[in-house]
Amino acid sequence: MEEGVEFVNSGLSYLEVVLRALSPSVLGKSSLLKRYTEDLFLDTINQTVGVDFYVHFLEVEPGIRVKLQFWDTAGQERFRSVTRSYYRNSVGGLLVFDMTSRASFEHVKEWHAEVCERVRPHTVVFVLVGHKGDREEHGDRAVSREEAEKLAGHLGMPYVETSALTGHNVRQAFEMVARRVYQGLLSGEVQLQEGWDGVKCAAPQALQIRRASMARTASRDAKEKKCCASA
Repeated sequence: MEEGVEFVNSGLSYLEVVLRALSPSVLGKSSLLKRYTEDLFLDTINQTVGVDFYVHFLEVEPGIRVKLQFWDTAGQERFRSVTRSYYRNSVGGLLVFDMTSRASFEHVKEWHAEVCERVRPHTVVFVLVGHKGDREEHGDRAVSREEAEKLAGHLGMPYVETSALTGHNVRQAFEMVARRVYQGLLSGEVQLQEGWDGVKCAAPQALQIRRASMARTASRDAKEKKCCASA
Protein backbone atom coordinates (compact mmCIF):
# COMPACT_ATOMS: atom_id res chain seq x y z
CA MET A 1 0.00 0.00 0.00
CA GLU A 2 1.20 3.35 -0.78
CA GLU A 3 1.11 6.24 1.57
CA GLY A 4 1.41 9.98 1.25
CA VAL A 5 1.08 12.10 4.37
CA GLU A 6 -0.15 15.68 4.47
CA PHE A 7 -0.46 18.06 7.43
CA VAL A 8 -3.28 20.44 6.53
CA ASN A 9 -3.25 22.95 9.37
CA SER A 10 -0.74 24.93 11.42
CA GLY A 11 -0.20 22.18 13.99
CA LEU A 12 0.04 18.42 14.22
CA SER A 13 -3.68 17.89 14.73
CA TYR A 14 -4.57 16.66 11.22
CA LEU A 15 -2.77 14.56 8.62
CA GLU A 16 -3.59 12.86 5.34
CA VAL A 17 -2.06 9.44 4.76
CA VAL A 18 -2.31 7.53 1.48
CA LEU A 19 -1.91 3.75 1.82
CA ARG A 20 -1.45 1.10 -0.86
CA ALA A 21 -2.37 -2.60 -0.67
CA LEU A 22 0.10 -4.86 -2.45
CA SER A 23 -0.24 -8.54 -3.23
CA PRO A 24 -0.65 -10.95 -6.13
CA SER A 25 -4.14 -11.25 -7.59
CA VAL A 26 -7.17 -12.87 -5.88
CA LEU A 27 -5.79 -12.84 -2.34
CA GLY A 28 -8.50 -10.86 -0.58
CA LYS A 29 -6.75 -7.51 -0.05
CA SER A 30 -9.81 -5.72 -1.47
CA SER A 31 -11.96 -7.60 1.05
CA LEU A 32 -9.64 -6.39 3.81
CA LEU A 33 -10.09 -2.80 2.67
CA LYS A 34 -13.86 -3.20 2.44
CA ARG A 35 -13.95 -4.67 5.95
CA TYR A 36 -11.83 -1.88 7.43
CA THR A 37 -13.42 1.11 5.70
CA GLU A 38 -17.07 -0.06 5.66
CA ASP A 39 -17.11 -3.00 8.10
CA LEU A 40 -18.55 -5.18 5.34
CA PHE A 41 -17.67 -8.61 4.04
CA LEU A 42 -18.83 -9.70 0.59
CA ASP A 43 -18.68 -13.34 -0.50
CA THR A 44 -17.78 -12.16 -3.97
CA ILE A 45 -15.96 -8.99 -4.87
CA ASN A 46 -14.84 -7.85 -8.30
CA GLN A 47 -11.12 -8.05 -8.96
CA THR A 48 -9.35 -4.72 -8.81
CA VAL A 49 -8.80 -3.32 -12.31
CA GLY A 50 -5.90 -0.88 -12.13
CA VAL A 51 -6.45 1.00 -8.86
CA ASP A 52 -9.41 1.41 -6.46
CA PHE A 53 -9.75 4.09 -3.79
CA TYR A 54 -11.03 4.02 -0.17
CA VAL A 55 -11.09 6.56 2.69
CA HIS A 56 -11.14 6.15 6.48
CA PHE A 57 -10.38 8.35 9.51
CA LEU A 58 -8.15 7.46 12.46
CA GLU A 59 -6.88 9.18 15.60
CA VAL A 60 -3.27 8.01 15.98
CA GLU A 61 -2.98 9.67 19.40
CA PRO A 62 -5.18 12.08 21.37
CA GLY A 63 -5.71 15.20 19.26
CA ILE A 64 -3.94 13.81 16.16
CA ARG A 65 -6.55 12.89 13.55
CA VAL A 66 -5.54 11.18 10.31
CA LYS A 67 -7.41 10.86 7.05
CA LEU A 68 -6.37 7.54 5.52
CA GLN A 69 -6.62 7.29 1.74
CA PHE A 70 -6.23 3.73 0.53
CA TRP A 71 -5.04 2.89 -2.97
CA ASP A 72 -5.85 -0.74 -3.75
CA THR A 73 -3.64 -1.85 -6.64
CA ALA A 74 -4.41 -4.70 -9.02
CA GLY A 75 -2.31 -7.81 -8.60
CA GLN A 76 -2.72 -9.17 -12.12
CA GLU A 77 0.44 -9.08 -14.21
CA ARG A 78 -1.29 -7.21 -17.05
CA PHE A 79 -1.84 -4.23 -14.71
CA ARG A 80 1.69 -4.12 -13.29
CA SER A 81 2.73 -1.21 -15.52
CA VAL A 82 -0.21 0.80 -14.16
CA THR A 83 0.33 0.00 -10.50
CA ARG A 84 4.09 0.53 -10.69
CA SER A 85 3.46 4.16 -11.66
CA TYR A 86 2.00 4.71 -8.18
CA TYR A 87 4.98 3.32 -6.30
CA ARG A 88 7.17 6.41 -6.41
CA ASN A 89 4.91 8.31 -4.01
CA SER A 90 4.75 5.46 -1.53
CA VAL A 91 5.79 6.00 2.07
CA GLY A 92 4.38 2.71 3.32
CA GLY A 93 1.87 -0.06 2.90
CA LEU A 94 0.59 -3.55 3.58
CA LEU A 95 2.24 -6.56 1.94
CA VAL A 96 -0.56 -9.13 1.87
CA PHE A 97 -0.24 -12.87 1.30
CA ASP A 98 -2.81 -15.68 1.51
CA MET A 99 -2.01 -18.00 4.43
CA THR A 100 -3.49 -20.90 2.44
CA SER A 101 -1.27 -20.22 -0.59
CA ARG A 102 2.42 -21.04 -0.46
CA ALA A 103 2.96 -19.34 -3.81
CA SER A 104 1.59 -16.02 -2.58
CA PHE A 105 3.96 -16.07 0.40
CA GLU A 106 6.90 -16.70 -1.90
CA HIS A 107 5.97 -13.55 -3.87
CA VAL A 108 6.33 -11.26 -0.82
CA LYS A 109 10.06 -10.62 -1.27
CA GLU A 110 9.48 -9.76 -4.93
CA TRP A 111 6.77 -7.19 -4.11
CA HIS A 112 8.86 -5.71 -1.32
CA ALA A 113 11.98 -5.36 -3.46
CA GLU A 114 10.04 -3.88 -6.37
CA VAL A 115 8.42 -1.16 -4.25
CA CYS A 116 11.65 -0.27 -2.45
CA GLU A 117 13.46 0.02 -5.78
CA ARG A 118 10.77 2.27 -7.25
CA VAL A 119 10.64 4.73 -4.35
CA ARG A 120 14.36 5.20 -3.72
CA PRO A 121 15.80 7.30 -2.10
CA HIS A 122 12.66 7.65 0.03
CA THR A 123 11.80 5.47 3.03
CA VAL A 124 8.93 2.99 2.83
CA VAL A 125 7.15 1.69 5.95
CA PHE A 126 5.58 -1.79 5.72
CA VAL A 127 3.52 -4.31 7.65
CA LEU A 128 3.42 -7.95 6.51
CA VAL A 129 -0.13 -9.34 6.57
CA GLY A 130 -1.08 -13.02 6.50
CA HIS A 131 -4.69 -13.08 5.30
CA LYS A 132 -7.52 -15.65 5.49
CA GLY A 133 -6.69 -16.68 9.05
CA ASP A 134 -10.21 -18.11 9.36
CA ARG A 135 -9.15 -20.99 7.08
CA GLU A 136 -6.69 -22.34 9.65
CA GLU A 137 -9.40 -24.23 11.52
CA HIS A 138 -10.16 -26.09 8.28
CA GLY A 139 -6.57 -27.30 8.02
CA ASP A 140 -5.87 -25.11 4.99
CA ARG A 141 -2.87 -23.26 6.37
CA ALA A 142 0.18 -23.47 4.08
CA VAL A 143 2.52 -21.00 5.83
CA SER A 144 3.35 -21.25 9.54
CA ARG A 145 3.30 -18.23 11.83
CA GLU A 146 6.95 -18.86 12.69
CA GLU A 147 8.00 -18.76 9.05
CA ALA A 148 6.02 -15.59 8.37
CA GLU A 149 7.42 -13.87 11.46
CA LYS A 150 10.94 -14.86 10.40
CA LEU A 151 10.43 -13.28 6.97
CA ALA A 152 8.92 -10.14 8.52
CA GLY A 153 11.92 -9.84 10.84
CA HIS A 154 14.30 -10.30 7.92
CA LEU A 155 12.53 -7.53 6.00
CA GLY A 156 12.38 -5.26 9.06
CA MET A 157 8.63 -5.08 9.53
CA PRO A 158 5.98 -6.36 11.97
CA TYR A 159 3.69 -9.27 11.11
CA VAL A 160 -0.04 -9.66 11.74
CA GLU A 161 -2.60 -12.32 10.76
CA THR A 162 -6.06 -11.23 9.63
CA SER A 163 -9.43 -12.40 8.36
CA ALA A 164 -11.80 -10.21 6.37
CA LEU A 165 -14.51 -12.82 6.97
CA THR A 166 -14.44 -12.53 10.77
CA GLY A 167 -12.82 -9.09 11.01
CA HIS A 168 -9.98 -10.50 13.12
CA ASN A 169 -7.03 -8.07 13.35
CA VAL A 170 -8.16 -6.10 10.27
CA ARG A 171 -8.30 -2.78 12.12
CA GLN A 172 -5.00 -3.53 13.86
CA ALA A 173 -3.22 -4.18 10.55
CA PHE A 174 -4.21 -0.90 8.92
CA GLU A 175 -3.71 1.18 12.03
CA MET A 176 -0.32 -0.42 12.63
CA VAL A 177 1.06 0.84 9.33
CA ALA A 178 -0.54 4.28 9.81
CA ARG A 179 1.03 4.65 13.24
CA ARG A 180 4.39 3.44 11.93
CA VAL A 181 4.31 6.22 9.33
CA TYR A 182 3.37 8.77 11.98
CA GLN A 183 6.13 7.61 14.32
CA GLY A 184 8.54 7.67 11.38
CA LEU A 185 7.69 11.32 10.79
CA LEU A 186 8.30 12.15 14.44
CA SER A 187 11.58 10.24 14.64
CA GLY A 188 12.91 11.54 11.33
CA GLU A 189 12.96 8.12 9.67
CA VAL A 190 10.36 9.46 7.24
CA GLN A 191 11.40 12.82 5.80
CA LEU A 192 9.50 15.61 4.07
CA GLN A 193 11.01 16.28 0.65
CA GLU A 194 9.99 18.84 -1.93
CA GLY A 195 8.75 17.30 -5.15
CA TRP A 196 7.82 14.00 -3.49
CA ASP A 197 4.14 13.36 -2.79
CA GLY A 198 4.69 10.48 -0.40
CA VAL A 199 4.70 12.92 2.51
CA LYS A 200 3.39 16.48 2.28
CA CYS A 201 3.08 19.00 5.10
CA ALA A 202 1.38 22.39 5.07
CA ALA A 203 3.07 23.28 8.39
CA PRO A 204 6.52 21.65 8.51
CA GLN A 205 7.51 23.93 11.39
CA ALA A 206 5.02 22.12 13.63
CA LEU A 207 6.71 18.81 12.85
CA GLN A 208 10.15 20.30 13.45
CA ILE A 209 9.07 21.67 16.83
CA ARG A 210 7.66 18.28 17.84
CA ARG A 211 10.84 16.49 16.74
CA ALA A 212 13.03 18.96 18.65
CA SER A 213 10.93 18.52 21.77
CA MET A 214 11.19 14.73 21.54
CA ALA A 215 14.96 14.96 21.00
CA ARG A 216 15.37 17.15 24.09
CA THR A 217 13.29 14.75 26.17
CA ALA A 218 15.29 11.75 24.94
CA SER A 219 18.57 13.54 25.67
CA ARG A 220 17.44 14.49 29.17
CA ASP A 221 16.27 10.95 29.90
CA ALA A 222 19.57 9.53 28.67
CA LYS A 223 21.54 11.88 30.93
CA GLU A 224 19.39 11.02 33.93
CA LYS A 225 19.82 7.31 33.25
CA LYS A 226 23.59 7.74 32.96
CA CYS A 227 23.72 9.67 36.23
CA CYS A 228 21.67 7.00 38.03
CA ALA A 229 23.93 4.26 36.68
CA SER A 230 27.09 5.99 37.90
CA ALA A 231 25.68 6.92 41.32
